[in-house]
This record gives sequence, structure tokens and C-alpha cells, in this order.
Amino acid sequence: MTRYDFDAPVERHGTDSLKFDRAVSRHRSPDLLSLWVADMDFALPPEITEPLAQRALHGIFGYTEPGDSYFAAVNNWLSRRHGWSAPQKWFTLTPGVVFALAMAVRAFTEPGQAALVQQPVYYPFSEVVKDNDRKLANAPLTYQDGRFQVDFDAFEQTIVDQDVKLFLLCNPHNPVGRAWTADELNRMCQICLKHQVVIVSDEIHMDFARPGFAHTSVATLGDDVLDRCVICTSAGKTFNLASLQTSNIVIPNAELRRKFNHQKAAAGYSQLNAMGLLATQLCYERGESWLDQLKDYLEGNWQLLEDHLAAHAPQLHLVPAESTYLAWIDCRCLGLFGRKLKRFIEDQAGLWLDYGDMFGSDGDGFIRINLATQRAYLSQALTQLTDAIAALDAAKQD
Repeated sequence: MTRYDFDAPVERHGTDSLKFDRAVSRHRSPDLLSLWVADMDFALPPEITEPLAQRALHGIFGYTEPGDSYFAAVNNWLSRRHGWSAPQKWFTLTPGVVFALAMAVRAFTEPGQAALVQQPVYYPFSEVVKDNDRKLANAPLTYQDGRFQVDFDAFEQTIVDQDVKLFLLCNPHNPVGRAWTADELNRMCQICLKHQVVIVSDEIHMDFARPGFAHTSVATLGDDVLDRCVICTSAGKTFNLASLQTSNIVIPNAELRRKFNHQKAAAGYSQLNAMGLLATQLCYERGESWLDQLKDYLEGNWQLLEDHLAAHAPQLHLVPAESTYLAWIDCRCLGLFGRKLKRFIEDQAGLWLDYGDMFGSDGDGFIRINLATQRAYLSQALTQLTDAIAALDAAKQD
């Protein structure tokens, strides 16, 4: 079996990388270590990149639609890794999951109607609601004993009080790292069914469940749930294909699918990126060993983070992560919130991270660190972080 070297550095500067080349345009120092936006710093293996290069040499990139082999690759992956698959007619393809969320908001709600989120949550959830002139309803997750959970009574009460029509579910949850259990998902979904709420499940992080945990798709919860769901999947996070813009959206209910596709057509979108389609198929057909080894490497990064914080900043609380490669850390003990926390992390620690308040006010005082990078880079970043915290604590003692 081929062994992959995830420690090998990959130079991303000079590639128009959002993560590494856009610090100045986003009003940050170019010297910051970058562990913010959720893409990975690992190159795909030759068994995927070489066929892509051969396709590029063909030199023609006209309108492209996937054939049966594409859908077979997607379904084989879903079946093998997650225990479900879907008829080809249930699929609609979009240039990304966020685009699909926006289409769902437009398809299943009217201006002024409410769509529900659970903050702190991936910030585009709120943006696609508000930017489409819908009302944002929030049933925040509860944070008890260092872990995030659903308050089911408050969840249902929010639906009733705000006449919610659509629920945007983050499964697994970004940024808090929950891999929702079948029981938790079923309770949320049954409440939605009771009140005729359409469920849109963003499952883009589905392949990153950590040891001892499993991803449960809403597709596995039974026909009644399936009939009310839009299931958003993509190889974009799993294989770092975000800029190739390909997502596979599964909509079992014919009427929901018609409404969704009408909005997609109204947006002027039809055929997807040819290279994205090929990359997705190749990754699902040839990338399993690479992914399994990557997940082992990421576990080493999680261990490094846990050990480093325990040794050098035990006052911080690393929220136990069940999925994703994104660490969610409670820094409220520092007494820094909002812009003050951002300024401290950037000016004193020299890091570019994501800050909790961007995921909703319920996240203020937390930070999100992307662990999908080479271990040496992560180690340097953690040293800078905890050195800055030590200096802050020393200054408080003076």
C-alpha cells in the first residue's frame, strides 16, 4: 500500500490562495500564520492529480454533464462509507453547498418567513437567510459541562413562536464539532415533521468523524424524514476541492426537487465545472486510502493540540470534537471578546484564526483553529498562541 507523506510542506503562497495570499486585502499582516478558512494544506496523490493533468492536456473545456459512472462513484462512496445511496433522479448538482443552502432558502420560504439555525454555526447559514430577505430564527445550542447540545424544547418553541418554514441543519456541526447521534437527529427531524418544516442537512464534513464516533446522515432515519429532507454532500472538504465547485445535493421528494431546481435555473446555473466533476469522481474511486491515512495524521494533530494546551494553557477549554478538522476552543477565561480577542490573537500571537463571534453571538470568546496542516506548522502556531497567553497572564500579575 502506498504511504503518503502529510508532513511534506506544500508551498501555497503565489497560488491566489484565499488562506495564504489574501491577508493584506483582508486588512491583516502577511506575516501571520494562517489557520482560519476550512481548507487543507495537503496535496492530493498522483493517482488523482495525474488523470486530472491528462484531462487538462485535452485542451477543450466545453459544457460538461456527468454520466452514469459519476453517479455510481458518488453512490458507491455514500454506500461504502455512510450506509446509504440514492437513485440518480434524486440528485441535483450545484457549485457548492452554500449555493445549495441559498437555493433552498429561496425555494422553500417566502420573503419575511423564518429559517432556523443553531448558533454558533457556520456563518453562511445566517448570511443566506438574511441576504435573501428572510427572517433568521436561532435556537442556540446549549453549552453545558464543556459540551454543546440541543435544547429540544427550545428548538420546538422557536419553530412555533417564529412560524419557521425551513431548518438549516449543520451535520456534523461546524464549528462545535458535534457528530449528531441518530437519536438527536431523529428528535430534531420529528419536531420539524410535526410542524411541516423542510430540513436542509449540510453534511459536507461527513467524512471526518473521529475514532469512536460515526457520521449519521438524515438519509438513514426513515422514509418519513427522507421525504422532507434536502441532503447536501460534497467531496469539497473531504478532498480539498472547494475551488472546483462541485456538490451533490440529494432531494428525494419530487415537489421539493422541482422547487429547488426552479430556483437553480432562475439563478442562471446549469452545467458544472468539468474538472470538478472529474476530480470528484476520481477522489471517490481512488482516494479512500489517502483519506484514511489523512485521518490518522489529523488524529496526531488533535493529540498535539490537546497535549500542548494541557501543558502550556490549561485554562483554555478545548471543546471535545467528534468530527471535522476544526478545533473549537473556549478562551473566555482570557476576558477578551469580539475585536479585543481578534487583536490579541493577531497582534500578540501572530495568528490568523476564525473568531467565535462570526458564528453568532453565542460563540463570542471562542476561537476556531484549522488543524488540517503540516504538524510542524501547527506546532509553531500553538507555541505562538500559548506564549502570547503566558505574556498576557504575566502582565495581569504586574
